[in-house]
Amino acid sequence: MSEQTVCQNIRVSGVVQGVGFRPFVWRLARELGLAGWVRNDSRGVEIEVRGAAAQVRNLIERLEQDAPPLARVNSVVARDTAPGRINEGFVIIDSRSGRAATMIGHDTAVCRDCLAEMFDPGSRRWRYAFTNCTNCGPRYTISRGLPYDRARTSLKAFAMCPRCQCEYRLPDDRRFHAEANCCPKCGPQLFLLDGEGHRLADDPIASALELLQQGKIVAIKGLGGFHLACDARNAVAVALLRERKQRDEKPFVVMVANAASAASYVQMGIGEPGLLTLPTRPAILIRKRSSCDAALPGVAPGLAWLGVMLPYTPVHFLLFHEAARRPAGVGWLERAQDLALVMTSANPGGEPLVVGNSEALLRLYGIADAFLMHDRDIVTRCDDSVARITTGGLQFIRRARGYTPRAIKLPFSGPSVLAVGAWFKNTICVTRGDEAFVSQHIGDLDNAAVCDFLDESVAQLVKLLGVEPAIVAHDLHPDFHSTRFAADFAQQRRLPMLGVQHHHAHAAAVLAEHGLRGSHLALSLDGVGIGTDGAAWGGELLRVDGASFERLGHLAPLALPGGDRAANEPWRMAAAALHRLGRNDEIGERFAGQQAARAVAQMLAGDIHCPPTSSMGRMFDAAAGLLGIRSVMAYEGQAAMLMEGMAQRYGDILPLDQGWKIDQGRLDLLPLFAVLADERDPERGAALFHATLVAAIEDWVRIVAPGEAAVVGSGGCFLNQVLVRGLRSRFGAKGVQLIEARQVPPNDGGLAVGQAWIALQHLVGG
Repeated sequence: MSEQTVCQNIRVSGVVQGVGFRPFVWRLARELGLAGWVRNDSRGVEIEVRGAAAQVRNLIERLEQDAPPLARVNSVVARDTAPGRINEGFVIIDSRSGRAATMIGHDTAVCRDCLAEMFDPGSRRWRYAFTNCTNCGPRYTISRGLPYDRARTSLKAFAMCPRCQCEYRLPDDRRFHAEANCCPKCGPQLFLLDGEGHRLADDPIASALELLQQGKIVAIKGLGGFHLACDARNAVAVALLRERKQRDEKPFVVMVANAASAASYVQMGIGEPGLLTLPTRPAILIRKRSSCDAALPGVAPGLAWLGVMLPYTPVHFLLFHEAARRPAGVGWLERAQDLALVMTSANPGGEPLVVGNSEALLRLYGIADAFLMHDRDIVTRCDDSVARITTGGLQFIRRARGYTPRAIKLPFSGPSVLAVGAWFKNTICVTRGDEAFVSQHIGDLDNAAVCDFLDESVAQLVKLLGVEPAIVAHDLHPDFHSTRFAADFAQQRRLPMLGVQHHHAHAAAVLAEHGLRGSHLALSLDGVGIGTDGAAWGGELLRVDGASFERLGHLAPLALPGGDRAANEPWRMAAAALHRLGRNDEIGERFAGQQAARAVAQMLAGDIHCPPTSSMGRMFDAAAGLLGIRSVMAYEGQAAMLMEGMAQRYGDILPLDQGWKIDQGRLDLLPLFAVLADERDPERGAALFHATLVAAIEDWVRIVAPGEAAVVGSGGCFLNQVLVRGLRSRFGAKGVQLIEARQVPPNDGGLAVGQAWIALQHLVGG
């Protein structure tokens, strides 16, 4: 053998299956004149190659540099191997099973090339609702296991026809080894059923659109579950959907054809059109135009932002194509279209997303007037992701489809950890080596179906990753289903458990994603979490150091008159603020519309069933109640969201002079509440509250922890853009960096990552 010829075995890890990686390697090897083979296995992609040393080095470099757009390469490791194992030419060989060390790719919006086929009347995939290729389409939601091969997906039931087989085997075709490849002759089929389950028409797309335009509600089967859709411009249809889904005021997401179509409803900021067109297609919160509520009545009442999402499945695109009167080509996708659809998750009663056809007919009976569905199974339930743009990029409100199961890289490896989150917005996290895998959004653990979904999500993620957890991390609250699940899971497997304080976990989640170890100052501001003293915390200034933390300060507590009920009724928190101001006698008259007003005044006076809370979320509620913005909330966080929008509309205002007090680490907002109690303009009051709160927090940090170069911002209050922009500006002016959540939401949707990070450091002595 020539001195310049080498034989090497190369291992590529990361998201490298279901993303066109093997065809990419095949083309690259052929271009470089190399012999050998490539295959998937449970650890990722394995390559054996023989050729000139310089060309082999070139291959190794380009595996990461030129990887397919959907791939995410974590490592490329090469070692010498015996030359006798490599034949002439370069081929793709059969996959090999084993203990998993890779992960399935995420679901991706249909690509431009596939759209061009769908809208070409001469193409065999003209208007075909399951068109995909190696660069787009479903992955995670159709996969049953690793390695990623057709036999382990819900396409197994659909044998490829000769023409699809030819594409699959043709190296120069973009469907070369595309495991979900199919066409109208051999692939899944779309059909439309009425509310009783009877077939309606031969053209399901045209008929479904007609129903939507008539004001009907149509259940549409997507990638990770069903949506409930209606005409977003039809006030009667939107109101009917709210009534049937029992969703009184919570905002809906609207799907439009493109960014040009969205521009008539929202004011596009820098970067927002680009976020809308991401292949992952999250719903993006964008600031409304003043005319939005009139154009989309009842869709997002009273809020300053509208959730906007672009089509991502062929079915979605076909509905907009039909509404545009079936134009040929893709040029129509650049022009504004009239159709706007409410697209809300089909999860009646806060239960998990509907995924099965029979399940849809049963659970959505009486809600949907018709069902646009197909015969390809959804293996993994996965809701839409929701995000917004902030300075620094995308910020998640809910992380799910398109981002699950992407791993978060950790700064060191350790034993596998299972973390099970808390109660609200539950997700779970499993670590493997130096990667943290976060589940899709599971939901609030307030009904049996969601609790079951948590249980099955743990089983699925542990199985996919091929790990056996060494420890189970959970919230300190003993009554959460997640805590009870952790106890059962640990007992069955004889594993240790680690209870993690809620706000410690919030801060740790941000540290984990930024790969930060050691001691850090952290603000943890949210609705509620049980503290180490058993009290309701939520406005915390912490010193976090690995698996331990110190509570440096907290908000001066307010009473929770009536306990948990106060978390849903801002007037009660306003009453608590009035009581602290010595104005208890005003409560009965001020809140005369509330039957319990005088009883609450008596409860506060006698300190009866009025546990204290340091929750920042409850401070927002108190302000909203004092300003008359909201007395009782229709959904979690509504009062704070309304206040945020009002402050945004009002604009800049100076903070209240001497609007707070700081004593022994406690930040007291009582002087601010005294002014808000007499404020007549709710928008001005909302702006004043935010401006004063920002100034107070910056002063609090300066006094309690002087000289800090950075502050970690965590907890659900860090979704408030008025608050965060203000803190970022004030801290930045003092040379202090605000470290924010990026890869997971700052709310409880990211909590499991923090629990896992703390447990991992607990195991390795961090």
